[in-house]
Amino acid sequence: MNGNSRENIKPGTKVLIIQKQDQTTGKLTEGVVKDILTNSSTHPHGIKVRLSNGIVGRVSKILP
Repeated sequence: MNGNSRENIKPGTKVLIIQKQDQTTGKLTEGVVKDILTNSSTHPHGIKVRLSNGIVGRVSKILP
């Protein structure tokens, strides 16, 4: 499942995110969502979240 829709993402969801500095390389970071930072219901580049370890990025993929 992709991370473009806010309804699919809840705190505690395991996700892969792409950080701002990794957008050119495409490097993904795995973690658990702590906060959802995007207010709109969808975003073409992915919903922006803060992980439990404090890293901020856009959700690339939602893990099962």
